[in-house]
Amino acid sequence: MAVCRTINPVREKVLRYIREQKLMRAGDRVVVAVSGGADSVALLRVLLDLRPGLGIVLAVAHFNHGLRGEESEADQAFVAEFASEQHIDFFAERADTRGYASCHKLSIEAAGRELRYCWLAQLAREQRFDRVATAHTRDDQSETVLLKLLRGAGTRGLAGIYPARQLAKTNSCVVRPLLCASRAEVESYLESLGQSWREDATNLDRRFLRNRVRHELLPLLEQEYNPKIREVLSDTSEIARGEEEYWQPIVDQQIRLRTNVEGLAIDGFADLPLALQRRVVKRFVENKGIALDFEHVEKVRRCVLGELPCAELPRSWLVVAEGGSLQLRAPAQDPSQPIAYEYLLPVPGEVRIVELGVTLRAQIVGAEFARELPAGELLAADLLGGEVLIRNWQPGDRFHPAHSRSGEKLKRLFGEKRIPAQERLGWPVALCDDQIVWVRGFPVDKRYSWSGDGGAVRIEVEAVED
Repeated sequence: MAVCRTINPVREKVLRYIREQKLMRAGDRVVVAVSGGADSVALLRVLLDLRPGLGIVLAVAHFNHGLRGEESEADQAFVAEFASEQHIDFFAERADTRGYASCHKLSIEAAGRELRYCWLAQLAREQRFDRVATAHTRDDQSETVLLKLLRGAGTRGLAGIYPARQLAKTNSCVVRPLLCASRAEVESYLESLGQSWREDATNLDRRFLRNRVRHELLPLLEQEYNPKIREVLSDTSEIARGEEEYWQPIVDQQIRLRTNVEGLAIDGFADLPLALQRRVVKRFVENKGIALDFEHVEKVRRCVLGELPCAELPRSWLVVAEGGSLQLRAPAQDPSQPIAYEYLLPVPGEVRIVELGVTLRAQIVGAEFARELPAGELLAADLLGGEVLIRNWQPGDRFHPAHSRSGEKLKRLFGEKRIPAQERLGWPVALCDDQIVWVRGFPVDKRYSWSGDGGAVRIEVEAVED
């Protein structure tokens, strides 16, 4: 007699989504970010079920934000036990999220996200994971799109959460296989399996904007305006992503054709469609690390068209159409005075340098990878402690780069490298115990350089993304 096998709708929906979006390939090493909540536990259960057919290798990663005391510890223990029961590798990290948020003037949510993704990127590099799977659902997508709309966003913002994204500074991708399923479907799936999960009380805290959108605004919109508002918002993100994919190569081509040593060529700009004009000027300015809202984009566009003589941008930058090109001009600065700033950079971790429009990132590098990097690029982790001070170069600073016989004044070293005086004003340096241990563009300090034993730290600079 034939046996009727019940097909779980969530399992089949996720499998179809993974294949449609090409989220995973046979042989991929996939680490699943599991908090212990319903969404992440469901993601792990689904991928465990699909593992033989997909041909993937699974591991579990848990980031302890340290926000809820004993409950946070219980969450970690729950995830660790689950991973052990399934005989899969388990990785965990913890951080002082409140301290990081206070130090870097971020919200708790933003600080948690920065710390979590920084660690996941480090883990992916060290363990050579091909994919990092996170448990964003269709409800998360709807909330994100609505939040973007409330704050003001174009199609890039309304595209919301992407099914797959390159993980910064890695060869790995972040993938979101649950974007095709609702939170209600996820919980129903777990209940059908008799699978428990952890409840996070902070998800009910109305002090957080996302929670107010989730528990107040969206239910109101469903009840009073459109019962399918979540599906509408999710569909909007799909449409916006398609628009972005269409426009990206067109804008790339225009930027290549129009960008020159002077700036952005104006000739023929007025003949471009309005949508393309806006995208071109936005990309050109943001490539310099300056984020623009719609009002700024319109001012820049009108400047290119000759309707305005110039336009003021965030952080006191100025854009001017002159000599047939759109030119960006840095804020007026006394050439004898450095751009002053100070930030604490956690090790590992990252920090935005607002004054420069860049992010500095301190990464722990495993010994096997460290030996492949150029000598003098790595600092000894055990000598740095938990953080370093990032500040601007100051007249009189001395530095002793690895491979050099003695220390020198940085001003002299800048001269040897022919770094223009204007660029030196905000040049970042890192200090440990009042000693400069790292200077952008130079080998690390000889006394703090990695010797081949213990942990290694690499400090990198990248432009801030909007």
